[in-house]
Amino acid sequence: MSWKRLLPPVVLLLVWQGLSASGVIPEYKLPSPVAVAAGLLDLIRTGMPPGHRLHVHIYYSVQRVLWGYALALLAAIPLGIFMGWSRTLRNLMEPLVEMIRPVPPLAWIPLAILWFGIGGKSAAFIIFLGAFFPILLNTVSGVRSIDPVLIEAARVLNAGRRFIFLKVLVPGSVPSILTGMRIGIGIGWMTLVAAEFTGVKQGYGLGYMIMTARDIQRSDEIIAGMMVIGLIGLGIDACLRLAEQHLVKWR
Repeated sequence: MSWKRLLPPVVLLLVWQGLSASGVIPEYKLPSPVAVAAGLLDLIRTGMPPGHRLHVHIYYSVQRVLWGYALALLAAIPLGIFMGWSRTLRNLMEPLVEMIRPVPPLAWIPLAILWFGIGGKSAAFIIFLGAFFPILLNTVSGVRSIDPVLIEAARVLNAGRRFIFLKVLVPGSVPSILTGMRIGIGIGWMTLVAAEFTGVKQGYGLGYMIMTARDIQRSDEIIAGMMVIGLIGLGIDACLRLAEQHLVKWR
């Protein structure tokens, strides 16, 4: 990684620390980076609530996000490919998709609790809703953006519909699908805290940890938890970028 990419966050941290040290930003409103680092160490060593340590919170949150994200992939990619392939299916599904898509995941929390109860299933459902629509729409867009000349060329060579579907449409839509996957996992992490508002039976989860820290006014640990969510999201996005480079070398 180039040192120039590290420059903006380093400058931000230095300015933030300077404003905190000079009293421009009160410590109770926004703890300094040093205080946040101390809060992070406390989360690692002691946990929030005490005994519920950070690595276990991370494990449960990643598990919930991956469950919701995996369900979104399984539902959105096949549906998106078929919607892009079939004008009839697209015309049938688009009104329903566009009606449900603007509803924020937070609005689904009462129904999620009613349908799935308090726990991991309702949290995974909220994350599923956050990730589903970006993956679906990017998949549809990827299929529809394939050059019609390629399809006609395959037909001239006597390729059947199945061959065109598997060898032209699906590979051609992979770049857009991967873009949708990256957006979807990002939104999945964004909805994590809201998803864990539904309650967690195990008492673990980054969202649950942040809400517990809020209840006892530990703003340093709140910000530390937010940073952990951001860093994990950054790591997952980097993995998807790496996969994209290997899968679409031809692009």
